[in-house]
Amino acid sequence: MRLLVADDEAPARDRLRRLLAELGHDVVAEAADGTQALALCRARPIDVALLDIRMPGMDGLACAAALAELPEAPAVVFVTAHEEHALAAFEAHAVDYLLKPVRGDRLARALSRAKALTRAQLAALAEPRPHLVATYRGGVLRVPVDDVLYLRAEQKYVVARHSGGEALLEESLRALAERFGDRFLRVHRNALVARDAVAGLVKDASGTCFVQVRGTDERLEVSRRHLPEIRAWVHEG
Repeated sequence: MRLLVADDEAPARDRLRRLLAELGHDVVAEAADGTQALALCRARPIDVALLDIRMPGMDGLACAAALAELPEAPAVVFVTAHEEHALAAFEAHAVDYLLKPVRGDRLARALSRAKALTRAQLAALAEPRPHLVATYRGGVLRVPVDDVLYLRAEQKYVVARHSGGEALLEESLRALAERFGDRFLRVHRNALVARDAVAGLVKDASGTCFVQVRGTDERLEVSRRHLPEIRAWVHEG
């Protein structure tokens, strides 16, 4: 793969270049800011651009947006010390988001994912699709909201059960309900279930009602307060 590294700090570029070399990859271009990175990608084919976010002039987010407009746009992987930019990074169509100091295994997975994506799939990343962002093994995981079966509050986190497993979110259940209320039904004060994931209602021996989650063996308890709405949705479906 033809790799470009962009970071305004030379030691950071050197460390990333050495880490890439250990993984068997050579860096074909380096940049100290987004403007230089964009110019290099326009001048020669680049498969993956590893961008810092905070750079003088054109930052990494603006650079990624500009790169997405190129006829042969590279895959973008952000490498940054700032976790708070994760959502903005994925809105800029990033393939992955790595936190400094970068671990070799995380970098390898990011490059493997970038290599596996076709041009059509890279273009699809640029299409707006609501998603959730969770911290995951030194990086972040992006989960399309359409893939989420339910959201359940547990202590300090919200568990997002999706088609590929589970993710822990730091955003509150209340905030998620406000953002995506049209996609979910509240079944309990601590749980939301995707409307299209409601397979039916079941009742146990004690009379407690549960939502059967479509495609799984899982059930979510339904509180009396929310039972009429869930019953209406099941009957309408």
